[in-house]
Amino acid sequence: MQSGRSTTLSEVARRAGVSLTTASKAINGQARVSDEARARVLKAARELAYTPNRIARSLMSGRTGTVGLVVADSDAQRFVLPILLGAEEALSEIDLSMIVSDARGDRARLRRIVERFAERQVDGVLVVGDNNTPTTRVGRLLEQPVVYVYGETDGAADVVHVPDDQGGAREITEHVLAGGRRRIAVITGPDQARAVRERGRGIAAALRAAGLTLAHEVLHGQWSQRSGRVLAERLLAQSPGVDAIVCGSDQIATGVAEALRGAGLRVPQDVAITGFDNWPIFALESDPPLTTVDMNLHTLGAAAVRDLFDMIDGRPVGGGVRLHRCAVLVRDSTATASAGS
Repeated sequence: MQSGRSTTLSEVARRAGVSLTTASKAINGQARVSDEARARVLKAARELAYTPNRIARSLMSGRTGTVGLVVADSDAQRFVLPILLGAEEALSEIDLSMIVSDARGDRARLRRIVERFAERQVDGVLVVGDNNTPTTRVGRLLEQPVVYVYGETDGAADVVHVPDDQGGAREITEHVLAGGRRRIAVITGPDQARAVRERGRGIAAALRAAGLTLAHEVLHGQWSQRSGRVLAERLLAQSPGVDAIVCGSDQIATGVAEALRGAGLRVPQDVAITGFDNWPIFALESDPPLTTVDMNLHTLGAAAVRDLFDMIDGRPVGGGVRLHRCAVLVRDSTATASAGS
């Protein structure tokens, strides 16, 4: 029997030769675990004197069974819920709970929240940032491990999970090109935003591979429906022959669709349009529904938590940015150029 500290579930999983999720299900009597795997896990738990009760485990190990999650900037709240749900689902796999706080874009408030997390002796911290701006680093305020989600920091050793904006933009542009479109324009958000820069690189790479250039210089505006409409009106006045507009967000794309209809142009017969984010209120309610990019934020949150699991258990995960592939969702706004009348 071990002494000095309690055995972790990760150690039980390694001894049994199964995943952490399988070990948790076996210990907690959940379904979808084979009898053979369950027997190996329970045998390993006995050999390692594993104590599954959270309170007893906390008393023995100094752990609280709690993770803190802080939203750094309220501007990103629309994207927080799927991240939070993915994180919560992964946390529940090993019986951890989560405390959630919102810093509201205030660095002093962020610091106070993190300090309270430290006082409560949470086992680890998730920081949800804004994909457009650098995330404030908080690791120096904590002894506990920190993982950053949906926002890069300026620390090379930080563990960061973000969507692959560049890859997603390249794939959706390739989709538009495959539909026969050749005179492509871009209407997007502020030019200083990280996501805008990354998506721009992806679009440029797809066009370069096809031997094409943009039909008009990139038009930058706000992340809004109105901005999309105003910029599209300018684009149509300056380059009336465009046959596709790749937009930086679904909200922008909805405004672009309004401008096209106002000019007597049909979507997608005359001009195909695409969005980014898969925000249902815009992507699905637009007329026609938008082909868009889903950033798979639920998966992003779960992956960040699993890195945090390993860090809490003292396992090396290595620092750096983890890019998560996005998914192109094809809808009616990008029918082929020959699809017609």
